Parts: sequence; C-alpha cells; structure tokens
Amino acid sequence: MEKGEKRERRSYTPEFKLEAVRLVRTGISKARVARELGLHLNVVREWVRQFDKDADNLFPGKGKMRPEEAEIFRLKRELMKVTAERDTLKKALAYFAKDRE
Repeated sequence: MEKGEKRERRSYTPEFKLEAVRLVRTGISKARVARELGLHLNVVREWVRQFDKDADNLFPGKGKMRPEEAEIFRLKRELMKVTAERDTLKKALAYFAKDRE
C-alpha cells in the first residue's frame, strides 16, 4: 500500500454482526471470534458494546455479503460451535475421570 493511499473499508451485514455477538454470548472469547472470522478484536468489542447499548436498533446500515462469504461465515460459525462443544466435553471427561480414581 502506497503512503497516503486509503484502504477500502469492508462492510458487514447486520446479520453477520449479530451472529458474531451471539458467538461471544455463548461463551466463546471475543479474541477467538475475531480471529476465526478474520476481524480485528476491536471490531468485535465494538459490536458487542453496540448490542449491549441498544439491542432494539442494532447495526443500521446496508452492508451485504456475497453468497460465498455467507457460506464461509456459516461454516466458520458451525466449526466454532462444534469446537467449543468438543472442548466442553473434554473438560467434563477429565473431571469425571478424576472422580473415578
């Protein structure tokens, strides 16, 4: 990028932002959500802050995702949920295995 050149700003649909916030609300860390979705941590923090501030008037705007972006997002979201479930099951298995000893 040349000096003085501006980066093109990416835009996200309200649905994409809301799903990122929902992932955080399910117990997945903001850092992990940001990393998995290819976002900066501050973006996720801001979306969560906006959600907490005014849940009835969320993310006004007109951003649209291309179909392939929507599919990638859906798959990443599904992977994060399954991974979180697996991690929870691993912890539970370790806990109950310790009780048997």
